[in-house]
Amino acid sequence: MSRTAWQALSGIVFLSWLAIGSSGAVGQENREDTLKKLLERYPAADTNKDGKLSLEEARAYRAKVTGLTPNDADSQKTAKAAKKRKRAGEPELRPDRADLSYGPHPNNKLDLWLAKSDRPTPLIVFIHGGGFVGGDKSSASAAAIKQCLDAGVSFASINYRFRTEAAINTVLRDSARAIQFLRHQADEFHFDKACVAAFGGSAGAGTSLWLAFRDDLADPKSDDPVLRESTRLVAAASTAGQATYDILRWRDVLGSDEAMRFYPEATWPAFYGLSTLEEVRGPRGKELRADVDMLGLITSDDPPVWLGASDRHDGLENKGDTNHSPKHSEAIKKRCAEIGVPCVLKIGDKSEGEPSPVEFLLKRIRQESK
Repeated sequence: MSRTAWQALSGIVFLSWLAIGSSGAVGQENREDTLKKLLERYPAADTNKDGKLSLEEARAYRAKVTGLTPNDADSQKTAKAAKKRKRAGEPELRPDRADLSYGPHPNNKLDLWLAKSDRPTPLIVFIHGGGFVGGDKSSASAAAIKQCLDAGVSFASINYRFRTEAAINTVLRDSARAIQFLRHQADEFHFDKACVAAFGGSAGAGTSLWLAFRDDLADPKSDDPVLRESTRLVAAASTAGQATYDILRWRDVLGSDEAMRFYPEATWPAFYGLSTLEEVRGPRGKELRADVDMLGLITSDDPPVWLGASDRHDGLENKGDTNHSPKHSEAIKKRCAEIGVPCVLKIGDKSEGEPSPVEFLLKRIRQESK
């Protein structure tokens, strides 16, 4: 094999690893280290010549080297997810509607499984995790989908833009729009638009809580009929979620300056689509941070929530320990108790109520449907 061919092959292997890493299975620290190594070895991948390699540039370079189009990459992700389910002994449940576009952006897609019923069905929406930089709707559990369908509840799994494409406030609104789109299609798909719940893990967990606690984003005067629909939920569930996306509150939530080493201040502005720390702390930053501060958004009219987390209270070995600390869930539980919002907390194997998010949501849906 020639030296050029060998370099191309090694690039394919390395960039294929990056594609896996971007799904959220590999930690953010490892991903950033990989991007640095890629830049050193393949400087041509830095198309804007800013001395930094973004995930998008790496993916584009991977596509150039391998000849894979974005659709090919999506097909690979779906195939890998199917193989993972097969290894886990889960049957493959093909959606009744696949890759429905709920918005104008390429990642505004969802899959839909429709429960058989003579009357409009409730709907549960799954929001995948991945640190807002990876993951895919194909990660929805076949067992959870079947559990919902058997209970007469339809199921949706959504994709959304990542933080590499938009600020966190915009990313969260993609999921809100998915809820609105599904409500807008209620007649076509035979939904009970008054009975919609959401759940997820990690980033999807935090998003579900944000939807539960955020005031309704419906705009009755919008020219877009989708945006006239409600974003409110009847219940939400969070597994390994976050208490707030106001990063300035994390020290108090986690109770440790050491935990913040994974979130240096230099990374804060980009999270909100800002340029400087002064902006983050200034009036615009305060407004943006308040918009994504679940702890600050909780009010007495919010729906019941389920919170699940590990019992690693003092784990600070990596960024995941910080993101998924049970202290996030405990902070939400405490605030819900103060405000009067029903909340079930499960830490490790110890649960105050339903042992799983789907069981919790189905119970709440049954109560709403009476």
